[in-house]
Amino acid sequence: MADETNRVLVAGAGPVGLVATVALLARGIPVTLLEASPELPIDLRASTFHPPTLDFLATLDLAAPLIERGLKCPIWQFRDRKAGVIADFDLGLLADETDHPYRLQCEQWKLTEHARERVEAHPDGIFLRDFEVTEVAQDGDHVTVTGTRPDGSIEQVRGRYLIGADGARSVVRKQLPVNFEGMTIPEIFLSMSTPFRYDKAMEGLANIAYITDPTEWLVLLRTPTLWRVLLPTDPNQSDEQILDPATIEARLQQVLPQPQPYEIEHKTAYRVHERVADKYVHGRIFLAGDAAHLNNPLGGMGMNGGIHDAMNLTDKLAQVWQGADPDLMGRYERQRRKVAIETVQAQALRNRTVLNETDPAKRAAYHDELRKTVADPVAHKAYVMKSSMLQSLRDLDAVK
Repeated sequence: MADETNRVLVAGAGPVGLVATVALLARGIPVTLLEASPELPIDLRASTFHPPTLDFLATLDLAAPLIERGLKCPIWQFRDRKAGVIADFDLGLLADETDHPYRLQCEQWKLTEHARERVEAHPDGIFLRDFEVTEVAQDGDHVTVTGTRPDGSIEQVRGRYLIGADGARSVVRKQLPVNFEGMTIPEIFLSMSTPFRYDKAMEGLANIAYITDPTEWLVLLRTPTLWRVLLPTDPNQSDEQILDPATIEARLQQVLPQPQPYEIEHKTAYRVHERVADKYVHGRIFLAGDAAHLNNPLGGMGMNGGIHDAMNLTDKLAQVWQGADPDLMGRYERQRRKVAIETVQAQALRNRTVLNETDPAKRAAYHDELRKTVADPVAHKAYVMKSSMLQSLRDLDAVK
């Protein structure tokens, strides 16, 4: 009889956990995927896939179905609320660096849908839904995960290793001696989705636009069916006040006045954290994605960084599975923590700083710097190499 514990356990069936699972199964490693929810959500969370993320997903045959259902966006821009376009950044400059020289606007649930189908169809894949992880423990050979079922019953599963990809409130992380250092951004972020065609109403608008303003910045993101509007919001207001339909309508009218009320498909208000775990590797347990690091969404690097974690982690774990020195996993931690701190957080913080700036002279200096960058082909390419996360992956080779 086969050893049912000779497998990897993955906690969390979001994009990171599912990609990690598909990647391990593709290498012939059995996986049990644990998910607290009965079904995977179809919601409007992350929607931007960067070029290297698509390159990674292509190696797992997961990119093509997303591209078919998504919106290719080779141009993204900084705008000023009054002056209009400040700078258009062209990902087409990366045509020699990636097979996907564009951002793909495609809701993350489409990725989880395709990845779930792959896991469920694989003979070595076990997908346990309605399994709420409550406790993890490890010994010299195995990890034991204890979970609660909807009827209150307790169940345990065992495997050789555990990947904690169970999100911002990660139970796996909380079971470990981890410091989750960082800060909570003062303002609340309000995200709204509407079928209103901003691209037809605003001259020169790209499908991805970061819009500065000394009073209230905003972000406009187009998906295949909707436009998403992101606005900063007073944290002293309650969720009821923030999400009040009249308030929502008034704020959207301030963004762009229209004679008819805006139709709202989805709205949510959330606090944004910027935190990085001090350790990603704990014996046979590894952290990835939001369980390991959180950042603000300005730049679309959260989900993408998590998928990059998953690919880096599973590559090294597969080598260890085949007999490589387990110390190799320490390089996963060193590489991906460096990216989380120096690339993901740094870029998101810079985007927020540019958008939040109120001083006229500093705003003008930021805008002049952006214009100068796009006017210089070398600087322009270097900028999009960094903002697309390609450069951070190239830099990892130097991290031993």
